Amino acid sequence: MNLKSYPDSEMLAIDLANTLADELTEALHNEDRVLFAVPGGTSPGPVFDDLCAADIEWDRVDVVLTDERWVPEDHPRSNARLIKERLLVHRASAARFIPLFTPAHAPEDVLADLESMIVPELPIAVALMGMGADMHTASLFPNAPGLSKALASDAPILVPVYPEDQPEARVTLSARILDRAISKHLLITGDAKREALQEALHMEPEDAPVAAVLNGATVHWAPS
Repeated sequence: MNLKSYPDSEMLAIDLANTLADELTEALHNEDRVLFAVPGGTSPGPVFDDLCAADIEWDRVDVVLTDERWVPEDHPRSNARLIKERLLVHRASAARFIPLFTPAHAPEDVLADLESMIVPELPIAVALMGMGADMHTASLFPNAPGLSKALASDAPILVPVYPEDQPEARVTLSARILDRAISKHLLITGDAKREALQEALHMEPEDAPVAAVLNGATVHWAPS
């Protein structure tokens, strides 16, 4: 793991956006299409605001979320909604979006269909991830039901998750898929998350799921 510190979130967003653009460009030199995995939440928004204007061949980039709530794209809690408002605009509007939600009663009903869109594009060329203060990443929550399956070396591409403290199910890329990304970046801000990250380095993934994806990753941190 490599830690990069910035004086503030604005500098972090600018530098990280440039890094992601450079890595996507380099990946496109070697592949016809590349897969770019991104998180939801508010933290990556400023990064997306800068990245969406990058002059790269977005029409050869496939964008997939690291995880998604099981809600329609027009729902206020939809990660896809954020991505379409903050990343897939301007030049980046030419990218292809691979959804992790399709109308169905439960994720299990359509997981095979969702995975079939991802399989041809693997491995992930560039992955941007976030982390909560509880050391979760994507929808891999500490000691959650089904976490062992998502952390297994033979885990499927997608895993349904049912957090007990949240109103809806989620679908997440497994740790296996995230960890095998060619380039991995983790975005965190604030002292609490930096301290949590340091703790995660000495913990098992069952208790600190982010630990499953830190090997070879670059962590980008700003105090606020």
